[in-house]
Amino acid sequence: MREDAYGAAGVDIDAANEAVERYRSLLEEQRDQRVLRGIGGFSGCFSFEGYREPVLVASTDGIGTKVIVAAQLGRYDGVGADLVNHCINDVLCANAQPLFFLDYLAMGKLDADAAAAIVASIAAACRRYDVALLGGETAEMPGVYTPPQFDLAGTLVGAVERSDLIDLTAVIPGDVILGLPANGLHTNGYSLARRVIARDSWHEPVALDASETIADALLEVHPCYLETVRDLQRSGIAIKSVAHITGGGVMDNVPRALPEHLAARFDASTWHVPPIVALVARRARLTDDEAYRTLNMGVGFCCIVSAADGPRAIAIANASLATHPVPHAAGAAALIGEVEPAHPCGPRVIVANAFR
Repeated sequence: MREDAYGAAGVDIDAANEAVERYRSLLEEQRDQRVLRGIGGFSGCFSFEGYREPVLVASTDGIGTKVIVAAQLGRYDGVGADLVNHCINDVLCANAQPLFFLDYLAMGKLDADAAAAIVASIAAACRRYDVALLGGETAEMPGVYTPPQFDLAGTLVGAVERSDLIDLTAVIPGDVILGLPANGLHTNGYSLARRVIARDSWHEPVALDASETIADALLEVHPCYLETVRDLQRSGIAIKSVAHITGGGVMDNVPRALPEHLAARFDASTWHVPPIVALVARRARLTDDEAYRTLNMGVGFCCIVSAADGPRAIAIANASLATHPVPHAAGAAALIGEVEPAHPCGPRVIVANAFR
C-alpha cells in the first residue's frame, strides 16, 4: 500500500478527525442554545441578544511558557481554564460580560488524549462562567513544535452596555485600591521560574510548611475574578476602575487603570505573597522594582473604589471569595493602596514595605 504522503511528513489527519469527534462529545454536555453553529464548521455562529446599546469587548491571549511546564509534567487538566480565566479577567477590565470563546491548540504531533484534556478544561471553565465555546482550531505542526511541546491561545468576546463601560475619569485622589488575592504565578513569569528552579526539584515542597509541591504550585490555575467583581457591584459598590495583574505586575498594569494625572501608592505589608512567587523572586534575586514589574507578587486583580466604600468592599469581597474561593490563595481581599496625584517627574506606582 502506498504510504500516505501527509502522514510521512508528520501530520496525522485521522488523529485530527478523532480529536474533533472527541471535542464534539465533550461539548454535547453543554448544549448552549446561543450557539447556532459551532464545532465542525468553517466558523461559529452566536445568537447575540439582550443589549440596548452594546459594545463588544475582545481579548486574545495565551498562557506563555506555562505550556512547557504542563508538557514536561504531562498534566493538561488546568491549562484550558488558565486561558479562559485570563481572557475573562481582561474583558472584565472594561466591565464586559463574557459571551463566547474560541481556542487555538498547536502540537508537534497530535496527542488525542492531551488535546481532549485541554479542550475539556476549556469547556469546563466556559461552562462555569456561562461562556459559549464557539469553536477553535487544532493544528499539527511538525518542525515547529517538538513533541510533547504545544502552544495554546484563545480569543474571548464579551459585551457591555455603552453606559456601563469603565470610565477612568471617575477615579480621583483618595480613592482606595481593593486587592484580590493571587494563588501563584498565574500565566506569567514562567520563563524566569524555569530558569531559576531546577526541573529535578519540582517534586519538593514549595515551602517548608507547605503541602503543595513546586510542580503543583507551578500549575495552580489562574483564577477568574468575575464572580467577586459582580458580587461587589450587585451590593451597590461603585467600581470606578479595575486592573488585571499579569505580565508587568502592579508597576505596569495599574497605570492602565488610572487617568494620566494620577498615581497609585501601595503598602505591600497589607497582602501576602504566594510561596511559589516568593521562591522565584528570591532565587532570581529580583530587586523590588524587578519583582513588582515581573510578577504579580500576590495581587491578582485590583478594584478602585471610593474611600467611603472601602470597608464594605472588603467585607463583600471576602464573603464572595468564601463562596467562590481562589484555590490556595495567598490571603484574603484587602485594601492595599490609595490613589494620589502623580508627581510630574515621579513614578505612577509606588510600593512601600516591599517584599524581601
